[in-house]
Amino acid sequence: MPEMLSLSNDPILFIAVMLTKILSVFIVVVLIVAYATYAERKIIGRMQTRLGPTMTGPLGLLQPIADGLKLFFKEDIIPSQASKVAFVLAPMMILVPAFITVGVIPFGGDIVIRGYTVPLQIADLNVGILYIIAMAGLGVYGIVLAGWSSNNKYSLIGGVRAAAQVISYELAAGLSIVAVFMLAETLSLRGIVEAQSGSILNWYVFSQPLAFCLFFITSIAEINRTPFDLPEAETELVSGFCTEYSSMKYALFFMAEYANMVVIAALISTLFLGGPAGPFPGVINILIKVFGFMFIFIWMRATFPRVRYDQLMFMGWKVFLPLALLNIVITGVVIIL
Repeated sequence: MPEMLSLSNDPILFIAVMLTKILSVFIVVVLIVAYATYAERKIIGRMQTRLGPTMTGPLGLLQPIADGLKLFFKEDIIPSQASKVAFVLAPMMILVPAFITVGVIPFGGDIVIRGYTVPLQIADLNVGILYIIAMAGLGVYGIVLAGWSSNNKYSLIGGVRAAAQVISYELAAGLSIVAVFMLAETLSLRGIVEAQSGSILNWYVFSQPLAFCLFFITSIAEINRTPFDLPEAETELVSGFCTEYSSMKYALFFMAEYANMVVIAALISTLFLGGPAGPFPGVINILIKVFGFMFIFIWMRATFPRVRYDQLMFMGWKVFLPLALLNIVITGVVIIL
C-alpha cells in the first residue's frame, strides 16, 4: 500500500482543507439550529394535538427562514437606561462559545484525499473535553451580562439564576465524566471514541450507566432547557435575561440555545455511544445520535413542568454531586481490582 501523506507537509493544502472543514461544519450546524426550531414546534404541536407551522412553504418548511427574515428586519431597540456596550456584546458572548466547541468533536474516521490522510475533525486537542467544559462555562458570562446590562429586575434575576445554576451543575457534570477519562486514559475526544471501538458493548453507556444519566441531566440544566429553564421562566420572569432584547439580538439567544443542544447531543454521543461508530458511515451515525438526543430534549419540554428553584439547587448539590463522586470511587475500585 502507498504511504499516506501528512497534510502538514503541504501548508496550502492544509489551510484549504481546514477552511473547508470549518465551513462545512458551520453550515451543517446552522442548518440544524434553524430547523431544530421548526422540528420543536411541529413535535410539540403534535404532542399537544396541534399542527405547528403549516402555512409558510410546503408543510411549513420555510417557517425558520421567514422567522429569520422577520427578526433581521425588525427594529433594534436598546433601552435608554441599559449599559449599551455590554447589552450588545452579551448575545455574541453566548453564541460564539456554542459554535467553536463543535471544532473538537470527531464526526468520523480518517478519509484519504489525493494520498493525504484527512481526519473528519477540525482539531484533535489532547485536552479536548477540558476545552469544551471551558467554553461551556464562558457562555454563562453572556447570560449574566445580558441580565445586568438590561437594567431590568426580571432580567437581572434571570442572570443571577443562570450563574447559580451553572456553578451547581457544571461541577456535577464535570465530575460525572471523570470515570470516562479513567477508563479511556485520555482527554482527547478522538481517543475516547477509539477506546469504545470494536463492539457496541464497549460503549461507555453500558459500563458507566450512572455517569451517562448524571451527565445527561446536568447537561440539560447547563443549557437551561426544560425542566431546568429557570433563567428564562416566562411565567415568572417574562423572558428572563433576554426580556429587553429584540430583533437579531433576540434571535442570537435562541441560536445559542439550539447550538448548545447540538453540542451537548454530540458530546453525549461521543463520550457514551461511540461517537461516529455504527452501521452507517461515521457522519451519518453521529447525526442520527444527535437528532435522537435532540428529539428527547424536545420531548422533555412537552412533558415535564419546570422545577422549583429550591429543588434545582437541592438536586445539584445534594443528589447529583454526591452520586458523581460515588461513581468515581466505584470506578477506581473496579479498575484497581
